[in-house]
Amino acid sequence: MEVILIQDVDNLGAAHEKVSVKNGYGRNYLIPRKLAVEANPSNLKQLEERVKQLKKKEAKLLAEINKVIEVLKSSPLKIGAKSGTSGKIFGSVTSVQLARAIRDQKGYEIDRRRIHITDEVKELGSYKARIDFGNGNETDVEFEVIAE
Repeated sequence: MEVILIQDVDNLGAAHEKVSVKNGYGRNYLIPRKLAVEANPSNLKQLEERVKQLKKKEAKLLAEINKVIEVLKSSPLKIGAKSGTSGKIFGSVTSVQLARAIRDQKGYEIDRRRIHITDEVKELGSYKARIDFGNGNETDVEFEVIAE
Protein backbone atom coordinates (compact mmCIF):
# COMPACT_ATOMS: atom_id res chain seq x y z
CA MET A 1 0.00 0.00 0.00
CA GLU A 2 1.32 3.44 -0.95
CA VAL A 3 0.79 6.24 1.60
CA ILE A 4 1.84 9.87 1.91
CA LEU A 5 3.20 10.74 5.34
CA ILE A 6 1.68 13.81 6.98
CA GLN A 7 4.13 13.82 9.91
CA ASP A 8 7.58 12.36 10.50
CA VAL A 9 7.34 8.69 11.48
CA ASP A 10 10.32 7.00 13.13
CA ASN A 11 11.95 4.24 11.07
CA LEU A 12 9.65 5.00 8.11
CA GLY A 13 10.16 8.47 6.67
CA ALA A 14 9.76 12.22 6.88
CA ALA A 15 6.67 14.35 6.37
CA HIS A 16 5.50 14.87 2.76
CA GLU A 17 7.17 11.65 1.64
CA LYS A 18 5.51 8.85 -0.34
CA VAL A 19 6.31 5.43 1.14
CA SER A 20 5.21 1.86 0.66
CA VAL A 21 3.91 0.00 3.74
CA LYS A 22 1.99 -3.19 4.44
CA ASN A 23 -1.79 -2.90 4.11
CA GLY A 24 -2.56 -3.52 7.79
CA TYR A 25 0.05 -1.04 9.05
CA GLY A 26 -1.29 1.67 6.79
CA ARG A 27 -5.00 0.99 7.32
CA ASN A 28 -4.92 0.21 11.06
CA TYR A 29 -2.16 2.46 12.39
CA LEU A 30 -0.97 5.28 10.12
CA ILE A 31 -4.25 6.50 8.61
CA PRO A 32 -6.42 6.42 11.80
CA ARG A 33 -3.75 8.31 13.76
CA LYS A 34 -3.57 10.96 11.01
CA LEU A 35 0.09 10.17 10.38
CA ALA A 36 -0.53 9.39 6.70
CA VAL A 37 -3.10 9.49 3.91
CA GLU A 38 -3.61 7.07 1.06
CA ALA A 39 -1.57 7.86 -2.05
CA ASN A 40 -4.41 8.40 -4.54
CA PRO A 41 -4.20 10.89 -7.45
CA SER A 42 -6.02 13.63 -5.50
CA ASN A 43 -3.70 13.37 -2.47
CA LEU A 44 -0.63 13.20 -4.74
CA LYS A 45 -1.69 16.47 -6.37
CA GLN A 46 -2.14 18.06 -2.92
CA LEU A 47 1.32 16.78 -1.95
CA GLU A 48 2.91 18.40 -5.00
CA GLU A 49 1.21 21.71 -4.20
CA ARG A 50 2.27 21.52 -0.53
CA VAL A 51 5.89 20.78 -1.49
CA LYS A 52 5.86 23.69 -3.94
CA GLN A 53 4.55 26.03 -1.22
CA LEU A 54 7.21 24.81 1.25
CA LYS A 55 10.01 25.40 -1.27
CA LYS A 56 8.74 28.91 -1.97
CA LYS A 57 8.57 29.66 1.77
CA GLU A 58 12.06 28.20 2.29
CA ALA A 59 13.53 30.33 -0.52
CA LYS A 60 11.98 33.47 1.01
CA LEU A 61 13.39 32.56 4.44
CA LEU A 62 16.84 31.93 2.95
CA ALA A 63 16.82 35.36 1.29
CA GLU A 64 15.93 36.97 4.63
CA ILE A 65 18.72 35.06 6.41
CA ASN A 66 21.26 36.18 3.80
CA LYS A 67 20.15 39.80 4.27
CA VAL A 68 20.63 39.51 8.06
CA ILE A 69 24.08 37.94 7.55
CA GLU A 70 25.16 40.84 5.31
CA VAL A 71 24.05 43.39 7.91
CA LEU A 72 25.82 41.53 10.72
CA LYS A 73 29.08 41.28 8.76
CA SER A 74 29.06 44.93 7.65
CA SER A 75 30.70 46.28 10.81
CA PRO A 76 31.79 44.80 14.14
CA LEU A 77 29.52 45.10 17.16
CA LYS A 78 30.67 47.14 20.15
CA ILE A 79 29.97 45.82 23.63
CA GLY A 80 30.75 47.95 26.64
CA ALA A 81 32.10 46.32 29.79
CA LYS A 82 33.53 47.62 33.04
CA SER A 83 37.22 46.90 33.27
CA GLY A 84 40.18 47.36 35.53
CA THR A 85 43.37 49.26 34.74
CA SER A 86 45.06 46.21 33.20
CA GLY A 87 42.32 45.70 30.58
CA LYS A 88 40.65 42.75 32.28
CA ILE A 89 36.91 43.05 32.49
CA PHE A 90 34.81 42.31 35.55
CA GLY A 91 33.01 39.05 34.73
CA SER A 92 32.78 38.04 31.07
CA VAL A 93 30.77 38.80 27.96
CA THR A 94 27.95 36.31 27.39
CA SER A 95 25.65 35.45 24.52
CA VAL A 96 22.88 37.42 26.25
CA GLN A 97 24.92 40.62 26.03
CA LEU A 98 25.81 39.85 22.42
CA ALA A 99 22.14 39.27 21.51
CA ARG A 100 21.22 42.57 23.19
CA ALA A 101 23.98 44.38 21.25
CA ILE A 102 22.73 42.91 17.95
CA ARG A 103 19.20 44.06 18.79
CA ASP A 104 20.29 47.58 19.76
CA GLN A 105 22.94 48.20 17.07
CA LYS A 106 21.67 46.23 14.06
CA GLY A 107 17.93 46.02 14.73
CA TYR A 108 17.55 42.23 14.52
CA GLU A 109 16.23 40.01 17.30
CA ILE A 110 18.38 36.85 17.54
CA ASP A 111 17.84 34.19 20.19
CA ARG A 112 20.77 33.96 22.61
CA ARG A 113 20.78 30.15 22.31
CA ARG A 114 21.78 30.46 18.64
CA ILE A 115 24.91 32.47 19.52
CA HIS A 116 28.11 30.57 20.37
CA ILE A 117 31.11 32.58 21.55
CA THR A 118 34.25 30.68 20.56
CA ASP A 119 36.71 32.08 23.13
CA GLU A 120 36.28 33.15 26.73
CA VAL A 121 35.87 36.91 26.76
CA LYS A 122 37.72 38.16 29.85
CA GLU A 123 39.69 41.11 28.43
CA LEU A 124 39.10 44.12 26.21
CA GLY A 125 39.65 43.46 22.50
CA SER A 126 38.18 41.87 19.38
CA TYR A 127 36.51 38.46 19.38
CA LYS A 128 34.37 36.25 17.14
CA ALA A 129 31.08 34.48 17.72
CA ARG A 130 29.19 31.99 15.56
CA ILE A 131 25.46 32.43 14.93
CA ASP A 132 23.50 29.37 13.77
CA PHE A 133 20.32 30.22 11.83
CA GLY A 134 19.39 26.54 11.30
CA ASN A 135 19.39 24.41 8.14
CA GLY A 136 23.18 24.71 7.84
CA ASN A 137 23.11 28.52 7.69
CA GLU A 138 25.82 29.87 9.99
CA THR A 139 27.91 33.00 10.10
CA ASP A 140 30.80 34.40 12.10
CA VAL A 141 30.24 37.80 13.71
CA GLU A 142 33.03 40.01 14.97
CA PHE A 143 32.51 42.02 18.13
CA GLU A 144 34.71 44.33 20.08
CA VAL A 145 34.71 44.65 23.85
CA ILE A 146 35.37 48.26 24.86
CA ALA A 147 35.64 49.97 28.24
CA GLU A 148 32.53 51.72 29.50
